[in-house]
Amino acid sequence: MPDRPILAYKYDGSFGGFLCCVFESYEKKEIPMMIISPAYAQIPLCEVKEIETDEEKALRVLNSIPKKMGNEALYLIKNAFLTCLPDKEIKMLNFLRLGFKEGLRVCNLLNYDYVFEITRAVRHLGREAHLYKGFVRFSVIGGFLVAKIAPKNFILPLIKNHFCDRYQNEKFMIIDTTHNAALVYENHKSQIIPVYGFELGNISEEEKYYRELFKLFFNTISIKERHNPRAQMRNMPKRYWEFMTEFN
Repeated sequence: MPDRPILAYKYDGSFGGFLCCVFESYEKKEIPMMIISPAYAQIPLCEVKEIETDEEKALRVLNSIPKKMGNEALYLIKNAFLTCLPDKEIKMLNFLRLGFKEGLRVCNLLNYDYVFEITRAVRHLGREAHLYKGFVRFSVIGGFLVAKIAPKNFILPLIKNHFCDRYQNEKFMIIDTTHNAALVYENHKSQIIPVYGFELGNISEEEKYYRELFKLFFNTISIKERHNPRAQMRNMPKRYWEFMTEFN
């Protein structure tokens, strides 16, 4: 029996594109060594197969997940795609292949490295999204409330409803500099769009004034005797500080 070819799948980077990779793996009875997106910098030292995104194929795979392995598995896979887990696509493929075999118990099979890693990554995603709901700081620029964030995971889909509900009558934009994307909300409609090299414009004198007031308030309410930088770093790591008014 001849050896199976070593190959990589290349897809368009979308969730639907990933699901088409799963479809291809089953249809061709092959397991790729890796699954790469256009953002992948290195050139694989193996055959690369381009996987086209087909909405019908993607939907077939998506609908089969809760039927075969339950809603918890569907939740994990959808959210795992938003994480910064290294080589997440091949781990997600392995998870799904195991799930189609083992059924509802797949989420409990933490003895498989990829199941454990996906579960842990999704928990990290949820924690980061929760923290950013309190760490986003807006500035008024050109009539828009504008904020920058630099999360490790792609959290915009998870924080969208929170901010759209909170600022229903405003126009705002939250720019994710890590993933070159922005959540834009205007006229009670929201969308997540790609953005590259976006720079904030000049803030108004009024905005500068309120920033200084906020810093003064922050420093005034802090109790010197209780100042604990180590605890502060533990509760709010320094990577969150860059775009926070009270630390700039």
